[in-house]
Amino acid sequence: MGKTKSLTGVLLTAAMLAVAGCSGGGAASGETAAAPADPNEVSGEIKVLTHRTDLVQNGALKRYAAEFNKVYPKVKVEFEGITDYEGEVKIRMNTKAYGDVLMIPAAVSKSDYPKFFAPLGPTAELAAKYRFSDKTEVAGKVYGIAQFGTANGFVYNKAVWKKAGITQWPRTPQEFLAALKAIEGRTDAVPYYTNFKDGWPLVQWTSNVGSVTCDAKATDELAGPVSPWKAGGELHTIDTLVHDIVKQGLIEKDPTTTNWERSKAMLAGGEIATMMLGSWSITQMQGAAKEAGGSPADIGFMPFPAQKDGKFCATLVSDYQQAVSAHSGNKPAARAWIDWFTDKSGYSEREGAVPAVKSAPMPATLKDFADNDVSFVERSEARTALVNDIDNAAEIGLNKPDYRQKLIDTARGAQDGSLQNFFADLNKRWDEAARTAGS
Repeated sequence: MGKTKSLTGVLLTAAMLAVAGCSGGGAASGETAAAPADPNEVSGEIKVLTHRTDLVQNGALKRYAAEFNKVYPKVKVEFEGITDYEGEVKIRMNTKAYGDVLMIPAAVSKSDYPKFFAPLGPTAELAAKYRFSDKTEVAGKVYGIAQFGTANGFVYNKAVWKKAGITQWPRTPQEFLAALKAIEGRTDAVPYYTNFKDGWPLVQWTSNVGSVTCDAKATDELAGPVSPWKAGGELHTIDTLVHDIVKQGLIEKDPTTTNWERSKAMLAGGEIATMMLGSWSITQMQGAAKEAGGSPADIGFMPFPAQKDGKFCATLVSDYQQAVSAHSGNKPAARAWIDWFTDKSGYSEREGAVPAVKSAPMPATLKDFADNDVSFVERSEARTALVNDIDNAAEIGLNKPDYRQKLIDTARGAQDGSLQNFFADLNKRWDEAARTAGS
C-alpha cells in the first residue's frame, strides 16, 4: 500500500481539527438512515465514495462487495476512488450529488453534519456499540461510524534499537533522546526520520495530545486562552521533543530531501531507526520488510515517552467516519453497507487497526502495547468545534505541517529564533484567537 493509505494518519488528526466548509446543496430532510430489519427487503444501487484508491484499483473493495451481496443480494454497490478526496468531495457537497455513502471530509464543520448527512440513530444506542461515536454526535444523534481507529506512537526497527543496546522503552523525553544518541553512536542508522518534505507525517505528533498525561479530555482543554505551549502543557512537551531531536542532530542530514515512500523501506531495512506515526503504519512497514527480504518481526511500535503512575498511555483516534448522504435516494441500502462493513467485513482486522466495534479484540499489531500494559485513551470530542475555531482563527494549524516545519527549521538553524520565542508566539496567537472564537 502506498501514500493513499498513509494519508489516513494525517486525516485522523485533520478530522479532529476540521475547518468550516461547504454551504450545501439544499435542505436535508433529517430522515434517519435506519438499519434494515430484513436483508432481502433491501434493494437498489448505492455509490460509495472512498479515499482508498488503492483498494479500488486492486479489486479489494469489489471483493468486499461480493461478500456483502451474500447477505444483501439485491443491493448493487459501486465504488468511486478519489485521489484528492478532501478537495473534490468538498466541492461536490455544494450540490446534492455526493454519493450515497461517503467518508465525512475534514472540511465539514461538525455543526453542519445535519445539513449533509442522515442521522444513524441516537447517541446512547450507537455509543454502547461503537468507539469514537462522539466524534460525529450533534444534538444527541450520531452521523457517522468510524471505519477503524489508530493508536499513536513511534514505529521503530527493533533490531537497530537492540544493536544500540536499548532493551526498554524510554519513559521520558530525556531517555528517548539518550536512546537516539546511542543509536547514532553504535549503528549506521538515522536515529529519527522527520519526513519533513512530505509534511503530513509531522501532524502525527499532534495526535499524542492525551498520551502525555493520560487525559482523554486533553484536547477539550485547549478550548480557551490556555497558552497550550506553556511549560507543563502537552503540546509544550511534544514540540520540545521534536525541537530537541533536531537540535541535537539526531535526524537525516537534509530534511528538505526526505521521501515518505522510500522511508518505509529504509526503516524496514534498518537504515532508519524511528518515526512518529499512527499504528496504521505498522502493516505498511511489515510489508516493506517482506518486499526487501527482511523480517516483519523487526517492526516495533512504542508509546510516547511519558508515563503517569508508572504506566504508558496512547491516544486512540478515529479514522474517517462513514456516513449516509442526507440526499441519498436509498438510505436503507446505504446504512446496510455501513453496518456490514463495520461489523462483519473484517476490514479493520486486515488493516491491523483498532476496531470501531467495542466488543472486537485489539489487533495483533498492538500486541506489544497489550503485553506492556499500555493504557488506551479514547480522546473526547466534546469541544472539538471550539478548538477548531480557535486553531483556524490563530492561523496555527495543528492539523497542518507548516508550524512544525518552521519549528524544525528553527531547531536546525535554517531559520532565526529560539524555542522560547517560538512557543511565546504560538501562545500569544492562540490566546488572542480564543478570546474571540466562538463568540
